Amino acid sequence: MQTGHSSQPILLQIQHLSIVRGAATILHDLNFTIRKGEQWAVVGNSGSGKTTFASAIAGRIPHQGNIDWYLPPHGQTHRTVAFVEQQHRFKNISMRGELYYQQRYHSIDANDALTAAAVLASDCGAQTEQEKRWLDLLHLTPLLSSPLIQLSNGEHKRFQIAQALFENPALLILDNPFLGLDGEGCTLLQAILQDLCKKGIQLMLLESRGELPSCITNVAELDRGRLIRTVRREEYEPARYREPAGFVFDNAMIRRYGKNENGFTTAVKMTGVSVRYGEKSVLKNICWEVLRGERWLVSGPNGAGKTTLLSLINADHPQAYANDLILFDRRRGTGESIWDIKQKIGFVSPELHLYLRPDLTCEETIASGLFDALGVFRQPDPEEAARVEWWIDVLQMQSERFRMLNQLSFGRRRMLLLARALIKNPPLLILDEPCQGLDEEQTSSFLRLTDELCRSSDTTLIYVSHDETAVPPCVTHELRLEQGSAVSIGKKGSKKSVSLKCS
Repeated sequence: MQTGHSSQPILLQIQHLSIVRGAATILHDLNFTIRKGEQWAVVGNSGSGKTTFASAIAGRIPHQGNIDWYLPPHGQTHRTVAFVEQQHRFKNISMRGELYYQQRYHSIDANDALTAAAVLASDCGAQTEQEKRWLDLLHLTPLLSSPLIQLSNGEHKRFQIAQALFENPALLILDNPFLGLDGEGCTLLQAILQDLCKKGIQLMLLESRGELPSCITNVAELDRGRLIRTVRREEYEPARYREPAGFVFDNAMIRRYGKNENGFTTAVKMTGVSVRYGEKSVLKNICWEVLRGERWLVSGPNGAGKTTLLSLINADHPQAYANDLILFDRRRGTGESIWDIKQKIGFVSPELHLYLRPDLTCEETIASGLFDALGVFRQPDPEEAARVEWWIDVLQMQSERFRMLNQLSFGRRRMLLLARALIKNPPLLILDEPCQGLDEEQTSSFLRLTDELCRSSDTTLIYVSHDETAVPPCVTHELRLEQGSAVSIGKKGSKKSVSLKCS
């Protein structure tokens, strides 16, 4: 039930909104009103229906019930709503289709990616003075000549907001806009949102966790597709935290999962590793060694070079051949294949699901991790099928096993990717922001599972997270990157770190 009233005129009124997919009701009879001048946050756990709710408001999916806009005559030049999703898909210059996963690392193919200026020009035509002011406000003017595929998470998010503002919307919806941003990026985005509100832009933020920006005036909470309360910001208190329920497992299940076979001493050794694109240095003289069974946190701000570092290890980056890099006791470029390396690695990244075939079922998505592929090209054998079944049980997805990946909430997709990374029981796990998009319960449960799996075996772990609270307890070492350089290395949590130097 919606509480609280205002004398301000209504901008948007929703009556008896319901959404049904197959036999499942996603949203249940929602009634909701937004008035002029209000800035809303829609909160709820992963799978509560937030993104579906926003998609209905944006007119992207069919629905039952009424969604009515009340715009003044001069406001009819506005688009009613612009929806900025958590992630974005970019076409290449030749428009042959979507970019492929490794394209950002290949200098020739990366040149086929559109620049920020080219996309804005094709979407919006020549920039008006107001649009130029938006670009300045969003700190994007110096980045207009950069290929989109090479922007950091924070830069990507600001670019998406610019695209939305160029549409002149009456309401701007942002889906988890702080996801994947470091502290500096979050602070900058908070200030930008505050400025947008002062300029008369009305906002709706979808949030799973974390503090709400100071510009928010009203909060609506969803739970399993139902609107359970709407309150003024000052009256809002987050729902009480419940016990973890994202993954279900016990010690017997862990023992059944089994130990991996690690026939190596050194998982990763980098000596003077550098990566450049033209005049731009992304990594500078990195010296780092990861021994079998060690668990490392790789930290640093957005744009520090963490993703590029991981791409060298995961056999996605061609400049690995030009560097002194040892993987699993073998120097890179001495006859091993990409698949020899990937077979030993379980990998997850924030954007990986964008490159998986969207028509994969949950079961097939998990199984694809057995084949190091973005699809399933053969039937799993009985032992492999048993592993898939094990993860279906851990994720409690028996009733969803045949649903397609693109029919799931973002949080459920993320959990599937985690299972996909872990299913091989690989000797090396590379987890890049694995809890991004998970709610508090799912995050706590995943950290507990990762910790148990690592402690029950000699699995080597390389873990990336901006959130110090979202790191499993088994992590004991930390490498910090800043502006492409390894600035420190040491025991995680120690007061002193040792500067990295190549011998």
